[in-house]
Amino acid sequence: MTDGLGELAQRTADRLTPRHVGVVVAAVAGDRVAIRGAGRTATDRGGTPGPDTLFEIGSVTKTFTALALARMATTGTVRLDDPLSGLLPHGTTVPARDGETITLRHLATHTSGLPRLPKGMLLKALLRPGTPDPYADCTADVLLSGLARTRLGATPGRRFRYSNLGAGLLGLALANRSGKDYERLITDLICAPLGMTDTAVTVDGSRTACAAQGHDPRRRPRPPWHLADLAGAGALRSTAADLVTFLRAQWEEAPAELAEAVRLTREVEHRRNPFAWVHLGWMAHRLHPRQGGHVQIWHNGGTGGFSSFAGFDPEKGVAVAVLSNTRRTVDKPAFELLRTLQASHASELRPSGDPHP
Repeated sequence: MTDGLGELAQRTADRLTPRHVGVVVAAVAGDRVAIRGAGRTATDRGGTPGPDTLFEIGSVTKTFTALALARMATTGTVRLDDPLSGLLPHGTTVPARDGETITLRHLATHTSGLPRLPKGMLLKALLRPGTPDPYADCTADVLLSGLARTRLGATPGRRFRYSNLGAGLLGLALANRSGKDYERLITDLICAPLGMTDTAVTVDGSRTACAAQGHDPRRRPRPPWHLADLAGAGALRSTAADLVTFLRAQWEEAPAELAEAVRLTREVEHRRNPFAWVHLGWMAHRLHPRQGGHVQIWHNGGTGGFSSFAGFDPEKGVAVAVLSNTRRTVDKPAFELLRTLQASHASELRPSGDPHP
């Protein structure tokens, strides 16, 4: 490896910029971190986004929701195989199939059989294309009313079926059991122990200036998404610096109260095929031997004006986070950067000239 970590991160950011308004790329190799930005925080204002620029991270939120589940499981507050119905308001009807009920484990591994979207949401999207925030009406009452009328597409635990509804219900259920709202739950269980001060659902006044403007694929500004009580599926906002902290906690020694929970997220595994599987909250696959045969654990995300990616290899001690303020996928360059880091030992990456992100 002749390229420095910072050069690799910058090259990826520059590669993405022609089709994205602004991008931040974080590369982690061992104890070294490089964060580079390119483009702008908005088409009509702002400078180059950086380590502390806030982005909507979309479905990367699901990895936080699943870790919160693992944390509550390790403390005995819940069990992975608790029925969802036991954590929802009394009288809530939860669908079942073939005698199998939906558990928290099923929700975190997308094996609940629930559809991708809440009841009636697809029809609303078709009738109102381009709606500013398609999830804005997903209050607890709406979600639970729709859940009672939902038919499962598969027997719980049987097969992988990606579901925003399932992840959102998991966040709602955990918040209900804890007596806190979803944002406070994630702050208390994950962000505060890790020192992540810029990861939240809401952006207060002091941080508004640091928030990137979202854009659609044609670079037109888009309003922020607020997922109401479906927050656990994709409502978090974060920064590249905070995501680096979160990713490093996936293999380094995390604070004691989190270390056991991190291990639990990866002990749980549902096989999708011989080469791909899902952990609690994370997707995973093994590359073809011609690509190195390495394991990549990852999740991507997208909202009305943002796209994101977080991935890592705990054995190699490398990770990548990519944040964009444009609704265009960043997956291919992100996976390629992760594979490049996996192919090289951290010691082979020569210094890029800056000691800190």
